[in-house]
Amino acid sequence: MPAFGDVVEAYRIPVVVRLTDNLYALAYRLMKMVPARHIMRQAADQGLLEPGATVVETTSGTFGLALAMECAITDRPLVLVSDPVIDAPLRRRLEDLGATVDIVRERAPGGGYQATRLARVAELMAALPSAFCPEQYTNPANPASYALVADLLADQLGQVDCLVGPVGSGGSMCGTASALREAYPDLRAIGVDTHRSVLFGQPDGLRALRGLGNSLVPANLDHRQFDEVHWVDAGRAYAATRDLHRRHALFMGPTSGASYLAGAWWAARNPDALTVVVLPDEGFRYLDTVYDDGWLTAGGWSADAPGGRPVTVSGAADAVDGWSRLLWGRRSLAEVVGADLAGVA
Repeated sequence: MPAFGDVVEAYRIPVVVRLTDNLYALAYRLMKMVPARHIMRQAADQGLLEPGATVVETTSGTFGLALAMECAITDRPLVLVSDPVIDAPLRRRLEDLGATVDIVRERAPGGGYQATRLARVAELMAALPSAFCPEQYTNPANPASYALVADLLADQLGQVDCLVGPVGSGGSMCGTASALREAYPDLRAIGVDTHRSVLFGQPDGLRALRGLGNSLVPANLDHRQFDEVHWVDAGRAYAATRDLHRRHALFMGPTSGASYLAGAWWAARNPDALTVVVLPDEGFRYLDTVYDDGWLTAGGWSADAPGGRPVTVSGAADAVDGWSRLLWGRRSLAEVVGADLAGVA
């Protein structure tokens, strides 16, 4: 049984916040706590996570933080494999929670740091026979854990017409949308990605906007859940993050800004539909970046309200830097980009 009342439980449950008449925010303190606790508790119940066993996982963001918090309060050793992109404040927090942060330095062709990180996890697992890997990208318990979030939305809002959120591992959007569709089969799901992420068919490359996107297509990403895909550039995501704070006093990270940008646009175009935007984490990690005007200016960005609207494209290859939108139509990746490109991605 979950230990209700501990810090992990406090971080795990999001709040529903009204933004406009037909737009609501699903605001998390730390969204990845939902799958982290569920996966760990399920593994322990099934005998896959032995007492005292080391937990090993690949991460450059908040899933690692969620695991570090869970392992700290359950007194489990944790090794997190990351890369040079991990931000220094997050790394300090992970290490202060007792985690070992193992940094890989090489980008693999066709998989970037993510492929190198997964190879390093395999090495560590082979050297630690009793270790457990949550495997957030392939473990079906990741999307399954979001059934409780779907229940929360149904209880508090009733009919939900559109769910908008960022996509990384695929767990949160695929899990929440599929569970909601058991009650609302016509629910529209809009995935938010960024350019040079392979998730929806673009070629891999360096990405300024972190916390969403990927260099590999995770098994937990069910493309057939999505009606639309929006690719949002870093500048618009940062400006939308600041606009969300100024306009609604929601202090969130830049993936939340990207989600809010797409969700607010869709809600304004569909005033008779109830839209929910997923806001994955709070903004404290970004005080020296997204919430620093000097940092934004140095990067060529601005805190001004982003405005504008997406350019609707006919394929992933047509999505240019900026804000693009593709009517995905609940199709597989191969159906949209072709079998050859889907295999490469």
